[in-house]
Amino acid sequence: MGIKGLTTLIKTSAPSAIQTQNLHHLTGKKVAIDASLFMYKMLINMRNANQSYLTSNNGKVVSHITGIFYKTANYLALNITPIYVFDGKPPSNKGDTIKARQERVATSKLAMEQATSEEDKNNLEKQTIRLTKEHVDDIKQLLELMGVSYVQAHGEAEAYASEMCRKGMVDYVVTEDMDTLAFGCPRMIRTCLDKSIKRKDIISIIDLDVVLQGFELTYDEFVDLCILCGCDYCPSIPKVGTVRSYNYIQNYRNIEALIESKKCNNIPEEFIQKYDNSRKLFEVFKDKIDLEDLPMHTSSCNFDKLNDYLINENQKLKFIKKLPQSGISIKMNKTKKFIKILFQSCFKLTNFINPQNR
Repeated sequence: MGIKGLTTLIKTSAPSAIQTQNLHHLTGKKVAIDASLFMYKMLINMRNANQSYLTSNNGKVVSHITGIFYKTANYLALNITPIYVFDGKPPSNKGDTIKARQERVATSKLAMEQATSEEDKNNLEKQTIRLTKEHVDDIKQLLELMGVSYVQAHGEAEAYASEMCRKGMVDYVVTEDMDTLAFGCPRMIRTCLDKSIKRKDIISIIDLDVVLQGFELTYDEFVDLCILCGCDYCPSIPKVGTVRSYNYIQNYRNIEALIESKKCNNIPEEFIQKYDNSRKLFEVFKDKIDLEDLPMHTSSCNFDKLNDYLINENQKLKFIKKLPQSGISIKMNKTKKFIKILFQSCFKLTNFINPQNR
């Protein structure tokens, strides 16, 4: 869910915190990627013309494999180093949010059975998507064969990735979840927030320091604002939206002072019980990640096995031609030349390649 209304609040109260950039701006940088969110997006968006999943000849769903492969190769082509971060066990405080999501899935499945148009059925079906262990294992295997590193987090992926960015291990965190800022991520990247721009190579970069300056809040005050707005770890206060939450924090600076003021007299008991622990969850990995002992999985590209995985093994990607073998270094080295040949020869997606490097 992220933080309710935070994007809109930043647009209005700290607009300079959002930069619109071409993806080429990240050339030479390292990015931590929220793996679960990307897999989920690929399962939603990588579809056939009739909105069905991309599948192999034996019926296996491969939308997530196809999408992550394209996305990763695109980054490598631009000399951007991706590090995927996978979710671990969620905190117990997130139980209510998970339960609510499960209920929404069940409701959508019931509505699908009653839907009469194919468009309605397709839209409802996308609301029922849940990631499975098989999806995760598929992508981990793909990344290992491509020689792309990944981290298995001990908790929430965005929390782990945020600390990696804060410690300077990566330059940005790529995600759509705005709670990444509440976790202390200095710089996050998401899909372009300017809806008038349709190009997929344009991104939005949000700078936490500029957000705090625009809001005139400290980081601790910002975390309290995020909790009041509504987050995954704590119930919302009825009739307290984003703007009112912002005004409360500007006036009282923290949740305790707001409660003591009695200006907000409809605060649920569950909120009072959970808000302080929610703060701790937003700082769960702060200064607790040992970069020397990071659970990082690294490998070298194995081109032959990658070819077998994408083409031969159960004919996973039936629409992809055999990967070219002549003139290709098995080491791969994430070079632009390799990816350019890969894209031009196999996928004919030269529009993804930086025109300056053609």
